[in-house]
Amino acid sequence: MPFQLESNYKPRGDQGQAIAKLLKSVEAGNRHQTLLGVTGSGKTFTIANVIQELDRPTLVISHNKTLAAQLYSEFKQFFPRNAVEYFVSYFDYYQPEAYIPRSDTYIEKDSSINEEIERLRLAATSALLSRRDTIVVASVSCIYGITSPEDYLQMLLTVKRGQHISREAVLGRLIDMLYERNDVNFSRGRFRVRGDVVEVYPGSADEEGIRLEFFDNEIDAITRFDPLTGHAHQSLSVITFYPAKQFVTPADKLNRALRTIREELDQRIIELESQNKLLEAQRLRMRTEYDLEMLQEMGFCNGIENYSRHLSGRPPGSKPYTIIDFFPKDFLTVIDESHATIPQIGGMYEGDRSRKTVLVNYGFRLPSALDNRPLNFDEFMKLTNQLVYVSATPAEFEIQNSIAGNQKYFPHKRQRIGQDEPMPFVLPGENVAHASRLRSNNNAQQRKPEARATLADRRAAGKIRRAHPGRAAGCRTNHPADRASRSKNHNQAAQKPNRRNH
Repeated sequence: MPFQLESNYKPRGDQGQAIAKLLKSVEAGNRHQTLLGVTGSGKTFTIANVIQELDRPTLVISHNKTLAAQLYSEFKQFFPRNAVEYFVSYFDYYQPEAYIPRSDTYIEKDSSINEEIERLRLAATSALLSRRDTIVVASVSCIYGITSPEDYLQMLLTVKRGQHISREAVLGRLIDMLYERNDVNFSRGRFRVRGDVVEVYPGSADEEGIRLEFFDNEIDAITRFDPLTGHAHQSLSVITFYPAKQFVTPADKLNRALRTIREELDQRIIELESQNKLLEAQRLRMRTEYDLEMLQEMGFCNGIENYSRHLSGRPPGSKPYTIIDFFPKDFLTVIDESHATIPQIGGMYEGDRSRKTVLVNYGFRLPSALDNRPLNFDEFMKLTNQLVYVSATPAEFEIQNSIAGNQKYFPHKRQRIGQDEPMPFVLPGENVAHASRLRSNNNAQQRKPEARATLADRRAAGKIRRAHPGRAAGCRTNHPADRASRSKNHNQAAQKPNRRNH
């Protein structure tokens, strides 16, 4: 389904020109382009028109959750018929694992997950795998690792009406996909069984469940229903279930991971003992063997993300899989408030590595934990195809990349969508310095004549007292001129009679 922008407004002022130039630049294959516009100038509406015309899956990145939520709401209104998804960190509270050597303090990981945001993240992943008309609005957390697209696709379960499959086989697949059986508390990521009826509450569903009715070893009916009332809404011929969590691993890869983790543990123990770090070696052995037992018996453990390299089968030092890997190759990346977002993307990697290096050195984690990390900046740039930077004050990075590509900033008036009245601030399309000169000239021409007096004229008129060189006017300092002035004033005050005594 193509993107369908629904709005009562039409592009006005410089919006139409900016849309046309952005489209021309992207379609010409240019990698970097910058949309310049102050707050309130309708940049989101401009980008929405570009997305509709290009008809490509789009990733929109903002530098915090609040702005991402605002963009998500706006794009949701512009594209009600398309998939607009929200992908931010699902932690309401997060205390990362850390160790402070100087005080010998170990801080265990502690977090609180927001179930609604987790549902929205799962919905974003599912939409990217099932449809092309998808916009994902994300925060910088989109550069952190999740399951690889290959593993995610391998874990999908598709059932059809009339398909020959046993109830036990379906239940086994649901458990492999990290669904939990709970016949009492029916909520997202769980299923319940009532005779020949299996009811599943998908992890990405919004207030709807799926009912599978079996007749012997055949699926007799598939129904979408209301989990609260149980009333059926729609009869389906086919349904695809996506994993209940974003970190899923097929059984064969889990068994292989158990073997490679143990091999790394044995090698690391030898290294630590050769360095006479006996305490660190013993600590690492106890912690890792406990995690291995949990993985073997339960399929998961606390801190399982630290073994992500083994679980995904990646080589040492390779980049993690992120939500960006779920996009097709021709997707568009829009970086909102790029002057603040770009530095965040570059800084996430260094902070994460510094903390985990301490954990590895003191025997709390295996060296492979360093590969559970966000993308570094170079990896992010290699993954993205074409980028549109959106900012009122683009930084040096955006400026240099746009100039290197022989592109220009696209002008954008501060103008409310759908209105024709002129606004006082216009950003021209050459460069930032040119914009500053024009703005200064326009402001000078609009000032009243008496307001354009020079500093020398105002001093001559006695409106500004000339301060001593190197000192601000009115400052009290120990400069000899100041001391002499204060002494003179003090002597004059002493010679004046005290009127209260007369």
